[in-house]
Amino acid sequence: MPEPMPPESYPSGGGRAPEDGAIAATGMGGAMDLATSEGETLERAPAGPDGTGPTEPDASAPGERARSLWSDAWRDLRRNPVFIISALVILFLVFISLWPSVIASGSPLKCDLAKAQEGSQQGAPFGYDGQGCNVYTRTVYGARTSVTVGVLATLGVALFGSVLGGLAGFFGGVGDSFLSRITDIFFAIPVVLGGLVLLSVVTSNTVWPVIGFMVLLGWPQISRIARGSVITAKQNDYVQAARALGASNSRMLLRHIAPNAVAPVIVVATIALGTYIALEATLSYLGVGLKPPTVSWGIDISAASPYIRNAPHALLWPSGALALTVLAFIMLGDAVRDALDPKLR
Repeated sequence: MPEPMPPESYPSGGGRAPEDGAIAATGMGGAMDLATSEGETLERAPAGPDGTGPTEPDASAPGERARSLWSDAWRDLRRNPVFIISALVILFLVFISLWPSVIASGSPLKCDLAKAQEGSQQGAPFGYDGQGCNVYTRTVYGARTSVTVGVLATLGVALFGSVLGGLAGFFGGVGDSFLSRITDIFFAIPVVLGGLVLLSVVTSNTVWPVIGFMVLLGWPQISRIARGSVITAKQNDYVQAARALGASNSRMLLRHIAPNAVAPVIVVATIALGTYIALEATLSYLGVGLKPPTVSWGIDISAASPYIRNAPHALLWPSGALALTVLAFIMLGDAVRDALDPKLR
């Protein structure tokens, strides 16, 4: 076997041993070049607590937080200009719905026939409609009605549909089959035609009949979405582990399944909110939704339609406000969907 090399003959010179790891013996009498960092890695002791490997950063340590679906979604939403613009528009609509007198003076029910169909002027930047009412004031106050109907109808649909669909998807069996057939029946009813039939016999001037109608025909969509989400969530390992540990059905539903199945419901409900606002305006335009003296964009659009040639401003401003509101909620729903869907990341 070859004799080991004396220290003076090492390639690094200066009589220094290969403590840098630049040259290492192969065990067969040869030599192998190693980078300095690799040599240090071979000589360095493991840094793990049990001596088996380097220590990994602990997500539970101070300053380190475990990332979740909701935190990732919020981070993405803050960087999405579509979400920012739509959220600002919606916040403005909510503000003028709560305090319309801040930006619009006077009463929306105060009309002067002497000013009927007049154009923009001081105190009435949007002009006057066919009854001599201030179009600007009525457009601002109309936001309160539309936003109220949309929000309350969405909450009712989301709660009612989520409970029915979630219970049917979790327990299954005959109840699930029965609910599926009922859902198919409601899906077969045309929404506008159903509104014409059901609301034509209602004489109330409040928003509650319209909200009740929307909840009655709107819950099947949310119910089907919630049912599918619950069926998918209850097949995960953590739900099976909770069941094996003896967790009750209510605990599994509220603590393990609902938080992981609610995201699709939120997305659909956000988009549907804009749809319900448009549906209220459509029913009011047809004369079966809200009725005067309630201030509504649909009522104003219906009243201004005969004067579209002589006073187009009376139709364009409430129509534009309605379109902008519906677009803002749809854009918000699309942004939330992109943020909550991991497949789109």
